[in-house]
Amino acid sequence: MATNVLIVDDETHILELLRYNLESNGYKVIQSETGEEALGKLRNNHVDIILLDLMLPGIDGLEVLRKIRGTEAYKEIPVIMLTAKNEEFDTVLGLEMGADDYIGKPFGIHELLARMKAVFRRTKDNKNNREEKEEILYIGELTINKLTHEVTIRDKQLELPLKEFELLYILAKNRGRVFDRQYLLDKIWGYDYYGETRTVDVHIRSLRKKIERDDKNPEHIKTVRGVGYKYK
Repeated sequence: MATNVLIVDDETHILELLRYNLESNGYKVIQSETGEEALGKLRNNHVDIILLDLMLPGIDGLEVLRKIRGTEAYKEIPVIMLTAKNEEFDTVLGLEMGADDYIGKPFGIHELLARMKAVFRRTKDNKNNREEKEEILYIGELTINKLTHEVTIRDKQLELPLKEFELLYILAKNRGRVFDRQYLLDKIWGYDYYGETRTVDVHIRSLRKKIERDDKNPEHIKTVRGVGYKYK
């Protein structure tokens, strides 16, 4: 699936040049000559990255950026500002307002492509880190906060050793999926761990005593005979 680039610039020759070079490198280009038009294109198109000129007729690039960052639907879209050499103050202000990078005119297409790839990489890493840090699972009676390692079930907070927490987390996050003992052993204890797979069984029994109403007849952590375990 092609990456959609929204270019916002009122200089026709720059739009043409960028369209040609970006499309030659596999991107799909959407273009606008004004800030108002750009915001309309955002509402009606999926956009992966925005190349935004600061000096625009009507509302300028900074105001467009402010509206982008203030709109839930596209506040996470990466924005690279296109700036003239004498716009240092506005460039700094743009970065403070949430632009991901800037590139001064005139610029080479190879530099622009490299900056776009770097922004995509940073954006992806930041998103993954944020999701990993902020992830909280809510499954019926169970709440797991990955950042704080807190587990609550039926409004009761549990104290779980690290391996039990990791075991519960992987089962709950992949609810309904069956994991065999060897996979769980490798994933949680590590590939260089030489213990037996019954280590997993011991931890499962301990978990059931803490989260099940009746650990002899578990409702949540189910055994799949001949395979392993799943969180129902």
